[in-house]
Amino acid sequence: MIAGLIGTLRAVTADAVLVDVNGVVYRVSTSSRTGADAGGLGSSVELHTHLVVRDDALNLYGFLTLNELNWFETLIGVNGVGPRLACAVLSRFSPDDLLSAIEAEEVTLLSSVPGIGKRTASRILLDLRGKLPENLETTGPLARQSDPEVLAALQALGYTTAEALGAISAIPTDESMTTEQNVLEALRRLGGH
Repeated sequence: MIAGLIGTLRAVTADAVLVDVNGVVYRVSTSSRTGADAGGLGSSVELHTHLVVRDDALNLYGFLTLNELNWFETLIGVNGVGPRLACAVLSRFSPDDLLSAIEAEEVTLLSSVPGIGKRTASRILLDLRGKLPENLETTGPLARQSDPEVLAALQALGYTTAEALGAISAIPTDESMTTEQNVLEALRRLGGH
């Protein structure tokens, strides 16, 4: 499997980039966001890739960051979401925005992606609720303030990911607090719901 490419950017189209790797030019399907951020023609580019093997084709999909690749692989794991639709989602949302939309269960926001209706958006939310892999990173406030053990405890008590993350982010950062103390503090904040 081709895990990545390092080469020279030869062309950018609406849904792909062409990368010259030592004289071999690869067509790498991608999001419009990656295409726009790949750099100017002739510049050096490094892509993290995923090879999709079909009976009639081999299609290479690539992204500038491992985080985007992880999101792509997560999205294509959802029933009814293929590689092109996953690229459309990643064209519309940055990884942080996508994580926020999924955690807040924003069906309307997800269905704003061309090709995704309310039914597919609901399926994405249902399939990914509480199952996002740990390798999906975020640089926003949710990443800095969420504690996986506290999150898991709140989810086990029946709170949605969005509710739990909202309560966790409201807890003042205090390294001396134990997981149990953080869970109790989060429950106090959720008590009004």
